[in-house]
Amino acid sequence: MSKEKLPPLSINLLFLPLFFIVLIWGVYWLDWNNFYELREYGVLPRTILGLRGIVFSPFIHGGIKHLYNNSIALFVLLLMLQYFYKKQTLSVLLWGIILSGFGTWLIGRESYHIGASGLIYVLVSFMFFKGMLTQYYRLMALSFLIVILYGGLVWYMFPDVEEGISWEGHLSGFLTGMLLSVFISNPEHIEKGYKYEWQNPNFDAQSDPFMKCFDENGNFIIIPKEKVLKYSDPYRSSLPVVLLEGVDRYWIK
Repeated sequence: MSKEKLPPLSINLLFLPLFFIVLIWGVYWLDWNNFYELREYGVLPRTILGLRGIVFSPFIHGGIKHLYNNSIALFVLLLMLQYFYKKQTLSVLLWGIILSGFGTWLIGRESYHIGASGLIYVLVSFMFFKGMLTQYYRLMALSFLIVILYGGLVWYMFPDVEEGISWEGHLSGFLTGMLLSVFISNPEHIEKGYKYEWQNPNFDAQSDPFMKCFDENGNFIIIPKEKVLKYSDPYRSSLPVVLLEGVDRYWIK
């Protein structure tokens, strides 16, 4: 049996989530304290100047409640992403921010779209669909956990559910995460983590010593004692039936 090689739990997993949290709270404090009006750096759909919001908008928030809700979700989701998708984390974040922001720029209403909600939808969507596509039990369990924790977010991808939210940013983030789940590579531990040898796609039943104990119909093959004594297969040491020629009885060795 081969052993799974999941990333070890480490305090290093906290660095990225804490960095994001400190950054978005720091930006909000600067904006509130100095009246910078940073919302104007958000995504303004279908304008050249509004393209800068693709990069800046995830770090700008319009209020404490907005910031608080996004902070908790980001912290939890980034921890999950790093642990199960360590080598994919940077690609998911970079492409998630760019594609979800550009999608918002294409379909959004003529208003400034700000906040990390689009990125949150990217992370939720990516981890859910990636787990389903890999069919690896740990990642599928993560997908179901995502549904339990954040399944209610799906309603906020539709117009008129709640006034003042960017449902376009949510929808763009969700579609981006779905797209990334298809094109970003699987974690390495999926390829190595087989519980049994026969689960490995390279398993060859013809050369496996245990499988040689059975015929094509699944019946156990009985080998006479004379042959057994010369047989070195470890699976045969206590299995064969000894037949005595000319005698109507048999003993199980």
